Amino acid sequence: MADHGYEGGRLDLPFVGISTFGKREYVSDWDAIEADVAIMGAPFDFGTQWRSGARFGPRGVREASTLFSFGHAGAYDHEDDATYLPSSVRIVDIGDADIVHTDTMKSHANIEAGVRAILKAGALPVVIGGDHSINIPCINAFDDQEDIHILQIDAHLDFVDVRHGVRYGHGNPMRRAAEKPYVTGLTQVGIRNVSSTAKEGYEDARSMGSDILSVRQARKLGPQGVIDRIPEGARVYVTIDIDGFCPSIAPGTGTPSHGGFLYYDVLEMMQALAKRHDVVGIDLVEVAPDYDPTGGTSILAAQILLNMLGFIFHERENR
Repeated sequence: MADHGYEGGRLDLPFVGISTFGKREYVSDWDAIEADVAIMGAPFDFGTQWRSGARFGPRGVREASTLFSFGHAGAYDHEDDATYLPSSVRIVDIGDADIVHTDTMKSHANIEAGVRAILKAGALPVVIGGDHSINIPCINAFDDQEDIHILQIDAHLDFVDVRHGVRYGHGNPMRRAAEKPYVTGLTQVGIRNVSSTAKEGYEDARSMGSDILSVRQARKLGPQGVIDRIPEGARVYVTIDIDGFCPSIAPGTGTPSHGGFLYYDVLEMMQALAKRHDVVGIDLVEVAPDYDPTGGTSILAAQILLNMLGFIFHERENR
């Protein structure tokens, strides 16, 4: 039997202690990050067009993540016959980027600085939003890295160029990303029915290198079929808007859209992605805990992130 460490030290149940992500070590000095993965919160929601509240997403997801902090020796998955996130995978939580109320550019700059610090340390950045505009500074931070391809899970295309002078709201991030010379393409999955982007936005997206799939189209292809559409050898950055999921399982978000993905729809895509591609960055956005008194949306977000990290590092070890 493996020594799980259950009988030594503190039991440290989920509701005990400080809610870092997965109850991992907190690192306040961004010049001293030594880890495989660094989690950062980006509690910014000034980019929302309807219901705010995603500023509390990082706290909600961190608290929910403590539910999955039992695994002293990793998490064994009997279906895959694999132990994910063993102690050899070092995950740290570097806290939150500072947010300056009403100042989008300063707040975004602080988020960008955090992602740059993580990349400089050689760790995988995982950013918890906040609204989807926080993807803009995350992608900005990759300007000195190799080219990336973006996989977006979302109900909305987020490809608005400028609307009433707004360039950096939560309807703009994929347009801003597509403009980057180091973003070689986008795979936008889950986009469906009543959308915030006009027809011209879809035409622009496709002309700028987007592959757009609805939930129904993705289900016809299957998870592996979706991932097979991403160019072989691409380094992939994943951005997950929680409203890509059906609000029956993720009601805690500002712009819910019925007809979304269920848990395994996305989980199996992420596992296929990790097997086929190097994942170089992740953000998960638009969790607004106050709209879900059950806490289920935050739990979903924490669970999908931890499973993604498990898949990524399992595949890295096996390559």
